[in-house]
Amino acid sequence: MTVESLNRQRVLHLLDTFARGDLDAALACCTDDVDFLTHAPIDVLPHLVPRHGKAELRKLWQTVLSRYSEIRHEPAHIVVEGDRVATYLRTFFRKRTNARIVQVDMAVFYTLRDGLVSEIREIIDSYDLVQQVLEREIGPLIVGAPVEG
Repeated sequence: MTVESLNRQRVLHLLDTFARGDLDAALACCTDDVDFLTHAPIDVLPHLVPRHGKAELRKLWQTVLSRYSEIRHEPAHIVVEGDRVATYLRTFFRKRTNARIVQVDMAVFYTLRDGLVSEIREIIDSYDLVQQVLEREIGPLIVGAPVEG
């Protein structure tokens, strides 16, 4: 088995354990100094601030799991070069409050060190994500138009 195929399986295992809600197993896939960064509006989604270390990443993941009863990832593309894994994911989150599904496409880039994930970088369509989380059109808010409803 090549390093690339091992690293691909390691990232898929991380995604699977997180989606199942097994935070201990998910964090076991990461280095103690794991670094997380996503490009999302933290004024609307404050739990998505940059995180460093397993304790901070656990807090983030606990927040996500407290808001969503089900998480599912569909990896559309995975490209591996040595210790770097790039994924294009379609991810589905079922809201605990009303069972609505939030569907998000994201690019997630992982760096591994000694077989563990040491860096996670996410790029999300945050406009679409915010609309789904808030369950309302945000275009009028951005352009200063009156909001109906």
